[in-house]
Amino acid sequence: MKLASQLTVTALAAGFAIATFAALTPAAPKAAFPDPATDEPLAKTSSQQQVVFSGGCFWGVQAVFKHTKGVLSSTSGYAGGTVKNPSYEQVSTGRTGHAESVRVVYDPSQVSFGQLLKVFFAVAHDPTTLNRQGPDEGTQYRSAIFFADENQKKLATAYIKQLDDAKVFHHSIVTQLGMLTDFYPAEGYHQDYAELHPMQPYIYVNDLPKIEHLKKDYPELWVAKK
Repeated sequence: MKLASQLTVTALAAGFAIATFAALTPAAPKAAFPDPATDEPLAKTSSQQQVVFSGGCFWGVQAVFKHTKGVLSSTSGYAGGTVKNPSYEQVSTGRTGHAESVRVVYDPSQVSFGQLLKVFFAVAHDPTTLNRQGPDEGTQYRSAIFFADENQKKLATAYIKQLDDAKVFHHSIVTQLGMLTDFYPAEGYHQDYAELHPMQPYIYVNDLPKIEHLKKDYPELWVAKK
């Protein structure tokens, strides 16, 4: 394909993506995002803890947490389903019960669990849309937190209540909470997808603004490319 034709196709695709995104994206939060009222202080010693977040397509969620302070790794994958070692094609049918998810491994001496929750709810996705994020629809795109222990569950439950009570969003939060059991890393081509394909129309429209939002509005939690 000639370059001119490639540019035309890309422009048309971007235009379609923008129109679709604008039509499906819910209104922005109506109140400022508070810090969690219930949180733990930073740990005195370095260690590794994990949590799995689900908030629509894992490309953008992974990219956001890759640029979050204290996050040691973020891996796209699948959680919350019944099929062992599912493929992307299987999960995309919506019949395996999995959600596109991101396993976040973090150092609690650098970032608190509450701060990760704030990034998840304020930046990474819209927690008020049931089984949908932007142009993506289905249970595989649901909002969920798969906690690693009861303390994470307690903090997540408290923060959801805090946000709902403060009416930060126009609608109630629909994020599901569940114990982390199995997490299956996604295929290699899904890892770091947003970083590797920044001009892909879907990424450009849906995910790059999230990264910029984190950098601009939460500089204390932002880190440059790792």
